Amino acid sequence: MDGEITTDDLATLLDDGEEVRIVDIRSPAAFRRGHIPGSENVPFPELTTRAEELSVADRIVTVCPHGESSIQAARLLQSYEGTSDARIESLAGGLNDWDGDLEAGEETATAANEGPDAPF
Repeated sequence: MDGEITTDDLATLLDDGEEVRIVDIRSPAAFRRGHIPGSENVPFPELTTRAEELSVADRIVTVCPHGESSIQAARLLQSYEGTSDARIESLAGGLNDWDGDLEAGEETATAANEGPDAPF
């Protein structure tokens, strides 16, 4: 893992059009309620089986609600042989500290009944 990236630094990267894979490790229901635009949902329990999907990325930022689980996710991805050359960071403070816009997915009848109402 290459450390943490601040929410301001990530926002700047996105504003500058830099190529960065934002990997949101929350549940699909939480992801649908709100996520950083352009991010992709790879729930933490699926990281080991889906790490290969990220093997072509040069820079990966893992995201969770408070920036704690995403540290573990970043370490896990760094240990995967296919991502060993990528710069992998955790979003410091997580979505809790994100001041930018959040994008929401379509709410389905099933999704409406999943998990808490908070965006995380």
